[in-house]
Amino acid sequence: MTTKQQIAVPCTNAHRPASEAAFERASRVLVGGVNSPVRAYRAVGGAPVTVARAQGAFVEDIDGNRYIDLVGSWGPAIVGHAHPQVLASVEEAVRRGLSFGAPCQDETLLAELVLSALPSHEKIRFVNSGTEACMSAIRLARAATGRQRVIKFAGNYHGHSDSMLVAAGSGAITHGVPTSPGVSASAAADTIVVRYNDVHAVAETFDRMGSEIAAVIVEPVSGNMGLVLPEAGFLESLRERSSAAGALLIFDEVMTGFRVAWGGYQVLCGIRPDLTCLGKVVGGGMPVAAYAGSAKLLDQVSPLGPVYQAGTLSGNPVGMAAGLATLKICQADGFYKRLSDLTSSLAEGLKSSAREAGVNLVVDSIGGMVGFAFADAPVRNFEEAQRANHEVFSRFFHAMLDRGVWLPPSGYEACFVSAAHTQAEINAVIAAAASSLSVCS
Repeated sequence: MTTKQQIAVPCTNAHRPASEAAFERASRVLVGGVNSPVRAYRAVGGAPVTVARAQGAFVEDIDGNRYIDLVGSWGPAIVGHAHPQVLASVEEAVRRGLSFGAPCQDETLLAELVLSALPSHEKIRFVNSGTEACMSAIRLARAATGRQRVIKFAGNYHGHSDSMLVAAGSGAITHGVPTSPGVSASAAADTIVVRYNDVHAVAETFDRMGSEIAAVIVEPVSGNMGLVLPEAGFLESLRERSSAAGALLIFDEVMTGFRVAWGGYQVLCGIRPDLTCLGKVVGGGMPVAAYAGSAKLLDQVSPLGPVYQAGTLSGNPVGMAAGLATLKICQADGFYKRLSDLTSSLAEGLKSSAREAGVNLVVDSIGGMVGFAFADAPVRNFEEAQRANHEVFSRFFHAMLDRGVWLPPSGYEACFVSAAHTQAEINAVIAAAASSLSVCS
């Protein structure tokens, strides 16, 4: 590992010929050279870094360059990469077998631990991805209410199921329009897209069609248009209007669950959703996700009820072991306070560096998440996120990469701090930003 003294001034990692060659080779057999679109660097240009290994707060590419990691596998690596306790649990699980296709005890142990942190939920179903969790929760909501329409918010991402791949048109209330070829108009038709943080648009939607709405699904803190925090009263309005209309409120905490607090954002804000979607941290880096709710709701899922949902690898014993080990580390006294303090320090450092460079930069943070946009006013919704200067972000991204800091390769993504980061790494990121912002002024 690189020592704290060595990272005080980030190294220069401008040369990545092996990564470039690897991407060229991958592009011949993988779609776009990747298995998830954002990894292709289309938003920032250039060839993506090909990672060889990750340890603690660092990743290393196949050229031997080391980076301070603020991607964190897009959120799961809350305790850092390759944590010894997590590795030991996973190795023990692997020796027992990779997959059983049958119940294992760790499923129950992880379920009990997760539910202990979610005061309004009694049962949980594990799946393999956030897409599955959100898709299944929406199916359950439609079955439980006997209704079809679902409200989502522009800029919130709930996976790539057909009914969620929609975007807003003009106006506050927009019926779903497919944003991907292959998504039929009928699949998108029952999805209503509303502006995030717009209480009036929510009220108008319920006034028009409240009796038709099965559910509202929302990222309580949005991490897919940068980092956008809910304004005062927004989530409260969702809870109030959903309850009054007989609709269910679904919190998509795939990103924020156990990332911003023990349990998730619902614990911080005190709002109790009817269903919660989880992922990332609860799997400790393995492909694990879940949806949870009351026994009354979850008992409508097969085999107890008629709502069908299944998965050959759901509750995979290796994934369960990784999730258990990770959450047990997160339970330590002071874990989330230290994580939040480090993240706040990073946010304040970025703000200060931008002021000194004369660059318009808005920065927000919560728990172990931080986001920034090259904009002259706070970002409150997707329209404002789109107006940020993404060309400047691209230049900043590459400048930071060359200085040894790995950021998400898109201005629409949040950054993640882990418990493996120390103030030394945070200071190094701030120093790199101060230098990199010179290309943005």
